[in-house]
Amino acid sequence: MAFDGLTINSIVQELQQKITSLKIDKISQAEKDEILLSLRGNSKTYKLLISASPSFPRIYLAPSYKKENPLKAPNFLMILRKYIQGGRILSVSQDSFDRVIYIDIDTFDELKEQKVRRLIIEIMGRHSNIILIDKQSNKILDAAKRIPISVSSFREVLPAITYKSPPEQEKSNPTDNIDLEDFIKLTYQKTPIYKVLYSKFSGLSPLIAKEICYRSNIDISTSATELSPIEAERLHNSFSRIMSAIKNGDFEPCIVFDKLGFTVDFSCIYLSMYDGFEIKKEDSISFICEQYYNTRDSKDRLNQKSHDIRKILKSKISTLENKIQKQSQEINETICLEDYKKDADLLTAYIYMIQKGMKNIEVDDFYDENTPKTTISLDENLTPSENIQKLYKKYNKMKSRKKELSTQISQAKEELDYLYNLELSIENISNISDLEDIIIEMQAQGIVRQNKSDAKKKKHKSEFNPMKFISDDEFEIYVGRNNNQNDYLTLKFAKSDDMWLHTKNIAGSHGIIKSKNGLISENSIKQAAIICAFYSKAKFSQSVPIDYTLKKNVKKPNGAKPGMVIYETNSTVYVTPDEELVERLRIKE
Repeated sequence: MAFDGLTINSIVQELQQKITSLKIDKISQAEKDEILLSLRGNSKTYKLLISASPSFPRIYLAPSYKKENPLKAPNFLMILRKYIQGGRILSVSQDSFDRVIYIDIDTFDELKEQKVRRLIIEIMGRHSNIILIDKQSNKILDAAKRIPISVSSFREVLPAITYKSPPEQEKSNPTDNIDLEDFIKLTYQKTPIYKVLYSKFSGLSPLIAKEICYRSNIDISTSATELSPIEAERLHNSFSRIMSAIKNGDFEPCIVFDKLGFTVDFSCIYLSMYDGFEIKKEDSISFICEQYYNTRDSKDRLNQKSHDIRKILKSKISTLENKIQKQSQEINETICLEDYKKDADLLTAYIYMIQKGMKNIEVDDFYDENTPKTTISLDENLTPSENIQKLYKKYNKMKSRKKELSTQISQAKEELDYLYNLELSIENISNISDLEDIIIEMQAQGIVRQNKSDAKKKKHKSEFNPMKFISDDEFEIYVGRNNNQNDYLTLKFAKSDDMWLHTKNIAGSHGIIKSKNGLISENSIKQAAIICAFYSKAKFSQSVPIDYTLKKNVKKPNGAKPGMVIYETNSTVYVTPDEELVERLRIKE
């Protein structure tokens, strides 16, 4: 992970310099595993973000942090406000290069006696935590994640229990003066050299280990036992130079972007291994962290909050797909229904030849010129007339069943298309408001049950905020994020001479190209089609068919589900989704 011990060390040094002696003015908790300390003093104000997210645990100064707080304050927040709000930061520290940060806070208790509380931030993946203790007694006051003995017999984290540090990793301090001989002894293993580096030295992540190898011009897959003396010396020199800079506090915070402008990686040292990418250096490691984690954390939180409804949708989609498959197989079995009618007709024509007790009869088949004779099975216990009626009954029953199955399959396919669109809408969400729109829609359709707590809330008002793009010919292109936006975009926002686009027989978003005096360029249609293909289930396919027609040719049938429309007189263009084009044309929010 990029948030390794070295990065934490650079953040600790930055925090020690900037927030020591500042007062904790306000504490908020927008997420169950995330707190924000608002600090002020010396004519300065800072926001310190502390997160124990299992995906992105982190700590840094976050001036642009904006999240809505829950209506009811969590218990942990109340404890923090009771014990440390109004206190002053005494120090920010880290043991060696462990991923544990200590923030000591000077406070007063209820009797106005001076107390030092310690906020402990453990950056350990899914085991990350934020723990508040009384420093003098080392007793836990509370934690963002309480760990009872039933979860961990080695280390409980509960109020009133003595705080126990995480188990120490038996690794060497990378900033110690390690000579070449000792370095070779430590790393002499058959494992790939980059893995040896981060497994033997504390604070190193795979990223830092790879950077050391890159600066040494050594392939990361090479094992230490295969290194020549010259290569071993080069590796030691690169390692020593980086660690010497770290020891002296000479950090080079940087962030790496790909050609689409998306963040790729970051570190507290310069990542020369990303030669060819855009690498930006900054003075503040907090600034780098905020740039890197803002979008990632938002997407991760949305994924967590949408997990349950995605699971429900997946289950319903699987059920419908299985139902359609079974019903289709059953319809295939009705292919013989005409044979029953044919046999019944032949028996009717030759009823005079049939006698009760016969097991079969051979008659002339006047329906098939190539087969003059056919044999028909009979029930020997039935009369000729009853045998005929039995065949007609089977025919009529099978005919009715086929009609019923066809109707059910058609309805199931419509429902499945709608669920596919919902699933795609969840993939396209960019904020909590979008997710709430989808949940409200699913509740209205009876897909998910409305909780009593949801019913008491004020009804969420959906905002019309479709994605906007500008084509190279300067035509405005709009694409819906969910079914409600698709309906509004197509049925209310678009004019009759605007162009409407949608993937052909594939779940996707509605697209609208705003016309200019009734005209729309061919290039704009192609680019809009590429965008619609990108925001569809065929995102990773090639030659995706996109239907387009004037908006006046698009109608919504009575009773149709959200996002479902019919259209006519359309044309079709085949395109391949292009993420680079989509990002270039998109108007950033």
